[in-house]
Amino acid sequence: MSLQESTRRLVRQGVLGVLAAQVAAVVSLMGADRVRRLLRGRRIPDLEPARPVSHEIADGSVATTYTYGAVLFDDMLAAIASAKRRILLETYIIKGDEMGRRFKQALIDAADRGVDVYVIYDQFANLVVRPSFLTFPAPVNVLRYPLISSWKFLSPRHLGRDHRKILVVDDEVAYVGGYNIGSSYATEWRDTHLKIEGPAVWDLDNAFVDFWNTHPERTTDRITQLPAAGWRPEIRAHRNVPRQLMYPIRGMYLEAIDRAHISIDITAAYFIPDSDILEALLDARRRGVRVRIIVPKVSNHVVTDWLSRGFYGRLLRAGVEIHRYADHMVHAKTATIDGEWTTIGTANIDRLSLLGNYEINLEILDAGLARGMEQIFSDDCRKCEQLSLDEWMRRPVLARVYEAILKPLGPLL
Repeated sequence: MSLQESTRRLVRQGVLGVLAAQVAAVVSLMGADRVRRLLRGRRIPDLEPARPVSHEIADGSVATTYTYGAVLFDDMLAAIASAKRRILLETYIIKGDEMGRRFKQALIDAADRGVDVYVIYDQFANLVVRPSFLTFPAPVNVLRYPLISSWKFLSPRHLGRDHRKILVVDDEVAYVGGYNIGSSYATEWRDTHLKIEGPAVWDLDNAFVDFWNTHPERTTDRITQLPAAGWRPEIRAHRNVPRQLMYPIRGMYLEAIDRAHISIDITAAYFIPDSDILEALLDARRRGVRVRIIVPKVSNHVVTDWLSRGFYGRLLRAGVEIHRYADHMVHAKTATIDGEWTTIGTANIDRLSLLGNYEINLEILDAGLARGMEQIFSDDCRKCEQLSLDEWMRRPVLARVYEAILKPLGPLL
């Protein structure tokens, strides 16, 4: 055997060995997580209810933050029940449980009384939901974002999922944020959603209409768009549109982090930053900016937790504070910088969200809203366990091995 052939063989065996180790690591982690959930053997305790808080924005809009799903869902259902002209609902997940049935019936009732109802959901995210539940009667217009959206499914234009969560009612009130629709999200998950009333509704309305009108599987007439909005800068919607290879949310984060000079507070359900975002956060610390990040202590995707751990060492050594939310799944996608800038939306800080999925985040320049978000962050920190560098350095050798094996998967997620 020649040296060249021997080298190729060794490389091939090495690659296969790494892949086998990664598969084994993923399977073992998922198995251990499954056992943990079974041994827990109890229902997750309900979160402490929290009231929504409203802020007037300089452009004439009113922004209301929700951190308790049951209250949010009641308000969304009330808005649907009061609709007179049009309802636009886009959701990544709609569970076939009690809460999902409430939303489905509310949409059907609205359509029966003459309201134009449009619904978008992601097929992949709802594979575990009975197909019959996702079938709506004819008055409701439904667009299913398909499991495979095109024969060009390997193209980056067609790989992303529709991960957005938007509700717009009568072009007057709109909701956006991290909450999917389901009973467990109502009381067991810590998430953040925003309601907008006023001029800024246009951005969310337009995002839904553009998606519907340009989708190749649309079977209805085009939806009429609202007249163009003004150019007030206080609230802007940033939309990731894979079909157009447009991913502005990542740029929004990088620009905001680069401007920070006092504080950066990030709450991230899944925190797997790319090299640019990681370096931007480290640069902020070098400038003396206080950087705090809230992540789940244990999320609903255990492999993601371990991939996130691969960044903790550099962050902690730089003085970044890592707070791990205990007891409940924190699913929010928010950030507040310098007490002036806030983003709330659907995008996680990982590759799938920032360079893959259809996502939408609002960028809000308002000190009042930012102060409210800083208070929410402080309240959440009291329910977290702060991870120290000493504690991190004392983690078991086996944990370090898992982190090293899984690290190459980071760019994929």
